[in-house]
Amino acid sequence: MGIFSKHSLATPRENLYDITSQVVKSIAQSGVESGIAIVYCPHTTAGITINENADPDVVHDLLLGLDAAFPDRRQFRHGEGNSAAHLKSSCIGASETIIIENGRPVLGTWQGVYFCEFDPPRNRIFYVKVIEG
Repeated sequence: MGIFSKHSLATPRENLYDITSQVVKSIAQSGVESGIAIVYCPHTTAGITINENADPDVVHDLLLGLDAAFPDRRQFRHGEGNSAAHLKSSCIGASETIIIENGRPVLGTWQGVYFCEFDPPRNRIFYVKVIEG
């Protein structure tokens, strides 16, 4: 038993969008009691991460830090002008794997799953694959 689900997301601005509820719903719909869930982003200027979801200042600080680490530079050659977004995406990564026990994701008290948009505005998708095991 398992499930593969596709989710749509409008991203009007650069931000980390909390997708924890969609992941939890996919896990519940799968019927898997013990296994893993893989959350995957098929975009090159976005990513998936797990981080604190209790204090919104954490998202602010993460975005501020990523902007400082990966500023736009006039030396970039990529024609679309979004090289900083590609760098941020590569740093964050395209997926996260979450353990499932008792039909629920094993996340820390303060953890949430985020879709990270670095090249807005976009209409994005992400996938959740739940595997029993």
